[in-house]
Formats: sequence, structure tokens, C-alpha cells
Amino acid sequence: MDLHVVVPAGGSGTRLWPLSRATDPKFLHPLTGTERSLLQATYDRLVPLSSADHVHIVTGIAHAAAVARQLPELPERNILVEPLARDSCAAIALAAAVIHKRSPGAVMASFAADHLIKDTAAFAATVREAARGAAEGKLMTIGIAPTRPETGYGYLQCSATAELGVQQQVLEFKEKPDLATATEYVNSGRYLWNASMFVWRTDVFLGELERRRPDVFEPVNKIAQAWDTDERAAVVDELWSTIPKVAVEYAVMEPAAAEGLVSTVPGDFGWSDIGDFETLGELLAADQDGARVVTTPGAGDVVAVDSSDVVAVPAGGRLVATLGVQNLIVVDTPDAVLVCHRDRAQDIKRLTEILRDTGRTAYV
Repeated sequence: MDLHVVVPAGGSGTRLWPLSRATDPKFLHPLTGTERSLLQATYDRLVPLSSADHVHIVTGIAHAAAVARQLPELPERNILVEPLARDSCAAIALAAAVIHKRSPGAVMASFAADHLIKDTAAFAATVREAARGAAEGKLMTIGIAPTRPETGYGYLQCSATAELGVQQQVLEFKEKPDLATATEYVNSGRYLWNASMFVWRTDVFLGELERRRPDVFEPVNKIAQAWDTDERAAVVDELWSTIPKVAVEYAVMEPAAAEGLVSTVPGDFGWSDIGDFETLGELLAADQDGARVVTTPGAGDVVAVDSSDVVAVPAGGRLVATLGVQNLIVVDTPDAVLVCHRDRAQDIKRLTEILRDTGRTAYV
């Protein structure tokens, strides 16, 4: 199958501050257990399903040069640069429209740049099954078989008990639940984590977008028509800022699911979005004297004495020492140090909001 792949590479990973910054977001960091960045690891597992010519990265102006450096084998024309972020629908729609102009009716798949996947063979099999459904005209998602009642993810409600690798209808997209609701979801066997992995034919998706959100479709379509011409810069300057900020789930997938147009393939391939330091510590840290140490290239050393349940990220190249402490996250970078209780890992993004609101944007 002639599969085109889209990788939206945006955001600043605020729950991984100060390791992840607006100018150096988490997808550019080697948080994979190897020297490859999350973006490079995403590319590595997608190329065998497609080809370098059919991989497209959608990213912002601030990150375009770094993306090109990290992926030198990617054709320059396949790096689609947004002048400013307009949420996921605009980014994915731009890629779909550009691909559709170059290869009408192609099957495309969209995967985030900052997810970690351990079982690439199982992932590939799941994508291929989703692509088969997409070729038939379905709007497809890939849902993740839940391993716990997670409150930090949205869910997909399936029409029947989820069976790995088997296409099923999606009845509804569910918002992030509370713990009791998440527990009910997991126990029922009919709910999957929504990892925002989408597969569809470009003509099918763009048709649904035009029908449901012409305010997004019309400017994106005009931009795509000019994308490979000398008029691109002028058209982008004129129209991009007029596109509403909206997630692709809200714009297309949720209302389409309500009409029975969305299906999913449940997958179980060791997926994680590495959304916070708790997850990073669970997946990539090594035990060292009561601390879970996450090492990256150029990392410093850690000495933990009489300490327990500490996640340490010595990314500043210095020695990090803890004495007689418990349940802490300690992150050291060249210009900022974070110390917080592990129960507050999800709240770290509040610090970036405070820094931005008080004018200390150089740290964000």
C-alpha cells in the first residue's frame, strides 16, 4: 500500500519543564533510551511502513532547522512549516491537503513526534490493518489497549469488547475522566486510550472537514493549492492566521463518530506519550541508590544518600546530590533547576504559565 505519513511536531512539553522548552521541545531530545531523539525514533519506525519520500513533518518556524538537521534524509519539500501554531486540525489538514494535491486520494497516517513505542513490529501490524480500513473509505484511529485506569488520557468507546488488531466502530470520543470513571472504562473492556493516531484517505478526510468546518478547510485548501508554487509565502501570510484554533478530534472525528463514520484498531505495542517526569522515570531511568536516574548525552552524575523514590534528571552536566529526601523530582539544566513532589508531576506546566505571565519567557 502506498502510505503517506504525517508527523505533527509541535508543542513545548510543558510538563517536562525545564528539560523541554519552547525552543527545544521534548521531541528533539534523546528520551528513547538511545542517542536518537523522540522525533528520530518516530521517523525510524515509520519509514519501513512508507518511504522517506512519503514522510512529512509539520512543525513551526522555530523548530524547522532542527528537524532538518535531525532528519537529513527527509526531502526538504516534506518539511511543512507553520508560521504560528493553530492546533492539530490546521496542522494535519495542511499536510492532508498538500499530500492530496501531490497524490490525490492517498492513504495518510498521522502520528505525534513525541511518543515512545517499544514493540515496533506490533505497531506496524496495527498500522497496516488501520490502513486497510482507511483504503475502504473509513476514518480510522489506532486506540491503545489500556493498562491502568489513566485519568490523563482521553478514551475511545468501542461498539464491542476491544480485540487487538480487529477493526471496530468508535461510538464516541470521551474526555479525560476522573479515576472512578476511568476504572469503569478499563473494567468494561470496551474503551481504549485515544493516542491521536489517525489513518484515512486524504479525499475522505478533506471532504469531512469541508462539510463540518469550512472555516478551516477553505483557507487550508487555498494554502495547499499554492504550496508548491512561488505564491506560497504570500498566500500563507494572508490566510494562515485566519484559521481557527481547533483540535482535529473536535473538528472532525467526534462528530463523524456520532454518525458512525469512525473505526479503530486496538493496539498493544508498549506506547507512551512521555508526558511527565513520572512516566519518564518509569520508562527510561536506572536505579541508583534510591533514585531513578534519567541520563541524556552530557548528563551529570547523581549521588543519592538515604533517599527514596526520587526521580533525578541531571541534564545540566553537574553533580546532583540528594540527602534524606523522599518522593521528589529533581531536574537540573544549565539555567534552571526544578524540585517538586512526585505527586505534583502533572502540575509542572503551571510553573511555565507563571514564568510566562511574569515576563521570564527566556526560561520557557
